[in-house]
Amino acid sequence: MAPEQAVLAALAVPLLGAALIALAGRAPNLRESVTLITAVTLLGCVLTLLPAVMAGGRPAVALFELLPGLEIALRVEPLGMLFALIASSLWIVNSLYSIGYMRGNQEERQTRFYICFALSLAATMGIAFSANLFTLFLFYEVLTLVTYPLVTHHGTEKARQGGRVYLGLLLGTSTVFLLPALIFIWYLAGTTDFTPGGVLQGRLGHNELAALLALTVYGIGKAALMPFHRWLPAAMVAPTPVSALLHAVAVVKAGVFSVVKVIVYIFGVDNLAAAGLGGAADWLVAVAGFTILAASVVALNADNLKRRLAYSTVSQLAYVIMAAALLAPLSLIGAVLHIAAHAFGKITLFFAAGSIYTAAHKTEVSQLDGIGRRMPWTMGAFAIGALSMIGLPPAAGFVSKWYMLSGAMAAQHWVAVAVIVGSTLLNAGYFLPIVYRAFFVAPAHDAHDHPHGEAPLPMVIALTVTAAATVLLFFLPEVPLALARQMLAGG
Repeated sequence: MAPEQAVLAALAVPLLGAALIALAGRAPNLRESVTLITAVTLLGCVLTLLPAVMAGGRPAVALFELLPGLEIALRVEPLGMLFALIASSLWIVNSLYSIGYMRGNQEERQTRFYICFALSLAATMGIAFSANLFTLFLFYEVLTLVTYPLVTHHGTEKARQGGRVYLGLLLGTSTVFLLPALIFIWYLAGTTDFTPGGVLQGRLGHNELAALLALTVYGIGKAALMPFHRWLPAAMVAPTPVSALLHAVAVVKAGVFSVVKVIVYIFGVDNLAAAGLGGAADWLVAVAGFTILAASVVALNADNLKRRLAYSTVSQLAYVIMAAALLAPLSLIGAVLHIAAHAFGKITLFFAAGSIYTAAHKTEVSQLDGIGRRMPWTMGAFAIGALSMIGLPPAAGFVSKWYMLSGAMAAQHWVAVAVIVGSTLLNAGYFLPIVYRAFFVAPAHDAHDHPHGEAPLPMVIALTVTAAATVLLFFLPEVPLALARQMLAGG
């Protein structure tokens, strides 16, 4: 398959899969087989592109032009290649996990669930391979719309309320902030193409550039930067596989991916850094640093496990934004690596949370005393995911945090250094006690407790695979590292 054909196939395969899932809806085994086959096929299409991109190729497909300089087009560059690899590989394990979860909890509307999941991956591939900001904006909006039924899956009043917050904040920020920013960028530069070095050099003064960056970044609400972060905890009413989609596979990753992409390919790193410390992106370092610390404090005080993980995600995403805004080569590499490290570590944590709910019907941290003795595979995987979030070896988060910290020190941005160090201690404060309780505290007598072991086998296999991948990325980070360096070198 030619690279250009693989680009189109990456969008077409999940769309075709969604149609086939709908046709197989009355036959659960066939429906779930189609889901897994579609996910594996998508990964195959994405992997077909990797050798060409690693060799310096940039496969591109122009679909059609609406106005001069405003076209719908696809182009595979290093950052998009990494995002597509993450999303397509995690869709396989998330599909496997979903089979065990949806059956184990006897969830309703399972066919709609799998259809919307496939459509979400199609939109994610569109975001990953967007050749310009206009195309990214369109697929970004599609992703919001097709994930809404997943957030409101249970159909309860709480689910509908969470869905309203989700839809309101994400559509609101993109239409009020991102769309005007896109139009202004097109007006200034005559294009919205993602271009190495950016398209805005010499077109705006310092203050105007900072204001346009603020409009763009806050328009990307999926990045969950405070104060536009509430949609993420609100969406935790969804089933755990949806939480995994939101936090690891697609939605929040689309947010931070888009922020890094506009910094590198629209605004330009050198252009933003021209004013030195206090440059056009320095306000973003401060806001992201505040988000890191504030979200960590909320997570520290949350007893509900999914709420704790949700605020952990808000904090971890802000690491990526802060590292990118530092504009130092090492911190930018760290930002890209952390997209991958967080994806595999956080999906492991959510898989563990869902397994605990399925097997033991427990949702609160205070209920987890001794659960590691009954669910050693689940809590062992949780421990690995926790190490990655904290930034400790042998987990992938150590590598990304090392680069981010090195970049902050190289930039002599000591406030950022203090934020990374301080938040690491906070991360340890809200993750390590969970692991300690699970393995080293005797279970309390609970009249409502019931004998249980591990969750269904597909769920255990999925969380074991993602935990192993988290460790593997610590020892073998070469592919994401090479792609990050290509991006910096003008990819």
